[in-house]
Amino acid sequence: MSQKSDTPALITALLITAALLGIGIWWFFSRINPNPATTGEVPAVINPGNSNSAGQSARIPVKDRLSTGGTLFVTEGASPDKQAGVQAIAAGQFDQAVPRLEAALAANRNDPEALIYLNNARIGNQPAYTIAVATPITTSTNPALEILRGVAQAQDEINRFGGINGTPLKVMMVSDDNDPAISQQVANALVKDASVLGVIGHFGSDASLAAAPIYTQAGLVMISPTSTSIKLSGIGNSVFRTVPSDRFTADALARYMRERLSKQDAAIFFNGGSDYSKSLKDEFTTALYGDGGQVVAEFDVADPQFDPAAAVASATQQGAEVLFFAVNTAMLDPALQAIAVNRRQLPLLGGDSFYNPKLLQIGGESAVDMVVAVPWILASDPQSPFVRTAQQLWGADVNWRTAMTYDASQALITALKNNPTRAGVQETLRSPSFTVTGATGTIRFLPSGDRNQAMQLVVVKPSDRLSYGYAFEPVN
Repeated sequence: MSQKSDTPALITALLITAALLGIGIWWFFSRINPNPATTGEVPAVINPGNSNSAGQSARIPVKDRLSTGGTLFVTEGASPDKQAGVQAIAAGQFDQAVPRLEAALAANRNDPEALIYLNNARIGNQPAYTIAVATPITTSTNPALEILRGVAQAQDEINRFGGINGTPLKVMMVSDDNDPAISQQVANALVKDASVLGVIGHFGSDASLAAAPIYTQAGLVMISPTSTSIKLSGIGNSVFRTVPSDRFTADALARYMRERLSKQDAAIFFNGGSDYSKSLKDEFTTALYGDGGQVVAEFDVADPQFDPAAAVASATQQGAEVLFFAVNTAMLDPALQAIAVNRRQLPLLGGDSFYNPKLLQIGGESAVDMVVAVPWILASDPQSPFVRTAQQLWGADVNWRTAMTYDASQALITALKNNPTRAGVQETLRSPSFTVTGATGTIRFLPSGDRNQAMQLVVVKPSDRLSYGYAFEPVN
């Protein structure tokens, strides 16, 4: 009986001892590894780099998607100097951030995130005009970097020449994952930030279409350098783009098919879940019919039942003479499978999303002679001031996304020179007399917010200029 009566007391004593031991361990480790939040330190927020997990992405707070320097978005390959520079900006130590970011760029000058943050650090807490640039920097890093190079080059140039009427230009980087729901969230955050006077973005048409009404209601100008959907035309007084719409792409490719290839029947591969893809498909169909051709088959590469081999065989059986790919960047892989299955049997045409290293690296021999429409190619004017400066700045060639973003930046800079307010920027860009020279020639906007500019055509050819063994060459 005595043993049973002692048991509860023994258990209670053990529990008390364990609790005290746990508290002691916590106290010890809290002393040697204090939480920065309780010690007054301001750490840089590091987002999950290059994560394709939708669940993980959705959990990132909106505030962590907006940064003028305190967030490291491109974590892969980030040098200790770059990381230290970002941490210094997050702590408000701009004088310490500058030399670290200069060292990071000396080691890797082809890094637009580092250059943007360096210029922002040089500004520090001085008065500045702020514009934002929205890209899928952590989910589609390569095209996002191409866009960022355009705005970074424009920012670097204007600040080296004394800023906009003496006021420097600050750039806020925005990570939206090219997700329409997230683009709406960041758009709401940007319109509430009175310091933001203009937005460059978004990347895909779906993201731009989702955010456009928010910017329009707030009177905050959005200029997309890459969204081509016809639905963006006339969507609001605050919405512009420097890239031509899908109508120009469709006209150029349909004309090439009828006049250069002498073909009239096409099969279309598209993504039924992408507004860009559906827009390009519809515009190409209309343009082809207008030129006397027709679409004999359509295949949705996003369909779970999509079979590349069966689709190509079906297209051939239905009399297709050309395969046209109106597929967005996210669905390039199944399209590339269809290109491989085709084995160059039928001529290939593609929209601007196929101006992508994947087509050269993975498509390889199967993609040779594929013709792709793009807004601008470096070879069209290799000695232009923009191209020469870009090559000196980045140590590499740039593509149409960089050029179109540079043009969007120049449009905003010119509008800010005229009237550095949200209403003033919108009024300037809407003026019929507005014009400015950019990387790709004269920039002016139609009443719809569109840019009136023809597309150019490139073709995949074997080449020893790139490690892939293939390159995009201008179509004569």
